[in-house]
Amino acid sequence: MTRKSPPGPLEYLRRWQMQAWLAAVGVFLYAPLIALMAFSFNDSRRNIVWKGFTLKYYDKAFNDSSLIEAFVNSLTIAALCTVLSVALGAMVALVLWRFRFPGKTVLDGALALPIVVPEICMGVAMLVFFAKVLPWPVGLPWPLNLGAITIAHVSFSFPFVAVVVRARMASFNREMEEAARDLGAGEWRTIRDVILPHMAPSLVAGALLAFTLSLDDFVITFFTAGPDTVTFPVKVYSMVRFSVTPEVNAASTILIVLTVILTAVALKLQGDPAGVAGHGDKA
Repeated sequence: MTRKSPPGPLEYLRRWQMQAWLAAVGVFLYAPLIALMAFSFNDSRRNIVWKGFTLKYYDKAFNDSSLIEAFVNSLTIAALCTVLSVALGAMVALVLWRFRFPGKTVLDGALALPIVVPEICMGVAMLVFFAKVLPWPVGLPWPLNLGAITIAHVSFSFPFVAVVVRARMASFNREMEEAARDLGAGEWRTIRDVILPHMAPSLVAGALLAFTLSLDDFVITFFTAGPDTVTFPVKVYSMVRFSVTPEVNAASTILIVLTVILTAVALKLQGDPAGVAGHGDKA
């Protein structure tokens, strides 16, 4: 039997201290989620007592019309927020990366404000905005009644997309753009055939980030939601004010599974960044 060689100076993952630390971090991050998912199958109204396996709380969750309505509202808002945030964030990132203009530093700093400002402050600001500056009409048909929440979500989501896209464009070779222009490509043709393919992985990552931020937002939604617009996080909050029941765990588990599936699909669509950039191995 061959004896394993001792880990080298830079082989950190082969050291037991690092392995133990990574295991502890993994337990700290995922143990609460695993416990929540496990107790969603608990045949008891009290989570602290395990009485057996059951699926009845999932049946209650799928047959709860108010919960389904809140879930559909959250998915609709997240989808609209993702589309608008990706479009707006990509354009802002492209402008900041490509052009020099007066006030660029100010715009760059203002772009970071929604990221660093506490969420409670953003929520209060949105409440004042939609109460005094741009009152959103009440009683509009679905999905127009979700407009205020969607605008609020876009306001704090698109800067994240812009940061991701701008970081991606920092590795862009401008000679490719110049070559396309030398071959007769116009402005829009260059953006479509040269810049967008390089930007694509960051657009997928930004879309996933915007969708996730919008889907699980509670504070800003709580301040901007009207009496006829309830989202999934707000609905869950109203349910846990009395007690954390297996029905709440079942609803949360459904959201977690959906998020994992969407993440896997987004990563699959994103593919190998090196291959997308044109540096992958060709068959």
